[in-house]
Amino acid sequence: MQAIIRLATALNALAGRIAGALTWLPPTLARVVVGVVFVQSGWGKLGDIDKVIEFFTSLGLPMPTFQACLASSSELVCGALLLVGFATRFAVVPLIVTMIVAIRTALWDQVDGIASLFTMIEFLYIVLFVWLGVTGAGPISLDGVFTTEGHRGAQRSQSLLRAPL
Repeated sequence: MQAIIRLATALNALAGRIAGALTWLPPTLARVVVGVVFVQSGWGKLGDIDKVIEFFTSLGLPMPTFQACLASSSELVCGALLLVGFATRFAVVPLIVTMIVAIRTALWDQVDGIASLFTMIEFLYIVLFVWLGVTGAGPISLDGVFTTEGHRGAQRSQSLLRAPL
């Protein structure tokens, strides 16, 4: 029984060290994935802005031309900032606002409770943006290069990998 407990303790410690060494991975994956999604979305909307203006007009949004250009540009620029991890904590704010507006204007009739809201991809983006805004871009980012926070995270991951079993 003691051998099983020692083995479980050793495996738990190993799993903790591996997880600690990979703390850079979640923010990097999150940033890159949503960055690509929003760069493509913004680029596509700007490429066919008349269609976006027409859609925003059909929703009854005030100043649809301005709103369409603002939303499309925000998606492109802020998506690119997330992709490279620069000014991440600021870049998520316009994207959160864009997703809130999208839910409230274009998708509100699909919301019939908290469960339906939680299953919307736009709401999941909001959750991911809030997480990135709180935790930051991570060490593998331009934010990480320009801040001591990024250097500490990279050093911590390296030291955890080198620690003896």
